[in-house]
Amino acid sequence: IAFQEQKNDTDSKYSFPKNDYSFGNDDFEPIDWAAANRNAEESRKARWANAPKLTKDFYREESEVANMTMKDVNELRLSNNNITVSRLITSKDEKFDDIPNPVWKFEQCFKDYPDLLEEINKQNFTEPSPIQKQAWPILLKGEDLIGIAQTGTGKTLAFLLPALIHTDGQPKPRNGPNILVLAPTRELALQIEKEVNKYSFRGMKAVCIYGGGSRRDQINDFQKGAECIICTPGRLNDLVQAKVIDVTTITYLILDEADRMLDLGFEPQIRKILLDIRPDRQTVMTSATWPAGVRRLAESYMKDPIQVYVGSLDLTATHTVKQVIEFVEEDQKFNVVLRFLKRLMGSDKVIIFCGKRTRADDLSSELCLEGLSTQCIHGSRDQADREQAIADISSGDIQVLVATDVASRGLDIDDITHVINFDFPRNIEEYVHRVGRTGRAGRSGTSISYITRSDWGIAKDLIRILEEAGQEVPEELHRMSNRFDEMKERRGTDFKRGGRFNRRY
Repeated sequence: IAFQEQKNDTDSKYSFPKNDYSFGNDDFEPIDWAAANRNAEESRKARWANAPKLTKDFYREESEVANMTMKDVNELRLSNNNITVSRLITSKDEKFDDIPNPVWKFEQCFKDYPDLLEEINKQNFTEPSPIQKQAWPILLKGEDLIGIAQTGTGKTLAFLLPALIHTDGQPKPRNGPNILVLAPTRELALQIEKEVNKYSFRGMKAVCIYGGGSRRDQINDFQKGAECIICTPGRLNDLVQAKVIDVTTITYLILDEADRMLDLGFEPQIRKILLDIRPDRQTVMTSATWPAGVRRLAESYMKDPIQVYVGSLDLTATHTVKQVIEFVEEDQKFNVVLRFLKRLMGSDKVIIFCGKRTRADDLSSELCLEGLSTQCIHGSRDQADREQAIADISSGDIQVLVATDVASRGLDIDDITHVINFDFPRNIEEYVHRVGRTGRAGRSGTSISYITRSDWGIAKDLIRILEEAGQEVPEELHRMSNRFDEMKERRGTDFKRGGRFNRRY
């Protein structure tokens, strides 16, 4: 009663209109979205009207490349893991037939940069990798690029060397960094920084900005001057908001492992960063897969990019790795992995992937108690401990690294001989990335996966990956896949009948 009296007093006091909730009254003005978009575009143009001139095209095509026939081009692409090239056209009524031909020698791209060629020769590379053969001409020409290739195929160098040339060609003084590399994890960011530092080019410096490291030290390193910043999205947003880093000077943007960044929920941070970078920048996006979220991001923030696929858009595991499937009970896993590790050769190195941090800690401790040289890496460990673990297995001080999926991407250790999936990953994409930690740089490797009855939902996808790579598919895996399909069919039938699903399935 008291509430109703109060309501009546309020209605009387403010004289609310009775039963008139129509949007057609005279007080309502519909939003003119076309005008709002025009105003936003005009504001954007005004903001960047006085930006320094941007030079993008640094490519001088060699005659032997320019004179290739279409048959020669197709044969070269086919012989290099079936490179496929196309345009993701985001402008209306435009057609493109000007995609550069691939190259097959370093000199065909970097002849005018003998100091950079000298740095390449120091690495003892014999020829460019497939992704590099097609990506370098595209990026040196100033085009936006989407590079889709398996892990360990040279994607980092594919975008790095054109970035250095691009930066060197911009007007001076630069007044800030030109290159921004966004990476999903600390490990990948540090790996990219390590790769950049291999190539000394005209005094350019790189700094790595990532969460978990000393914020003050990173700020000090950045303020000493750097042409390239390699960042994880969270820490970069932090320093941009603190007005430590000004991204308006960025002219060459790389979104590395874009699919993983979206998986980790970084899309809002990425979009926020991109709003403050000049729209006529050159943008590169690399990914091992091509999900809808990555395509949506490319369509929003890239200008008619050229897509380069190495291999197939279908998810595949590297063919230099032998994939072994073992069926075990959950409580048998430790004994099975222990027997295997006791038989390791002195030169073997193993990464064991676990699903949870607590599982990784427990397994690492148990293996240490068994006398095995083991380190552990996961998201809750201090950054110094994570870096030390990677350094220990890289140098050979330990043979076994127990990890969660923070190590499934960006861990570039060429001599890992075995990967063990102690816990099978939640999705088949992460399985492919885990497998890619071995069999790198032309070497062979072995992946061993422990499969339990609870993993039956992934069986069909795993069969497809194994068959594509020409691996042996156990009959039990087929039976597991069939049982899962039958379960789904029964569940659907039960739901249609309005009944409950039988729990024994």
